[in-house]
Amino acid sequence: MNRVSDVARTFGLNPQTLYYYERIGLIPAPGRNDSGYRVFNDQDLARLSLIERAKTLGLTLDEIKEILQLQAGNTLTCCDIHERLRKKLEQIEIKITQLQELKAELLPLIHRCEAQLSQQQIHTDCGVFAEEISLDKS
Repeated sequence: MNRVSDVARTFGLNPQTLYYYERIGLIPAPGRNDSGYRVFNDQDLARLSLIERAKTLGLTLDEIKEILQLQAGNTLTCCDIHERLRKKLEQIEIKITQLQELKAELLPLIHRCEAQLSQQQIHTDCGVFAEEISLDKS
């Protein structure tokens, strides 16, 4: 049996995160030892491991909770997981496109700054955003 501090250390979490997971229903209330401390068993640790792995894949806590509820009801199928992971991939692809568009907007601004810096205009007011505003109006 593992106490909160041990489990938090094992998973690289703040102990408050474990309390939060319990409060929102991601993990069941752990058992308690004779001294009243919360203790986690191997099943609890496996569940926490699944939660942390799902987080690294970009799943939200709500998405993880839904998966865990299906799993607990023995209604979790490969089709369910496939659908959720496919949706997550679509969300990631949209985010990548948005980030690439942002990069395309930032690069010209960076190049303007670099041009000013190369002309030793280090201590002058930077007009990059002012130039951008005037460009938009024309």
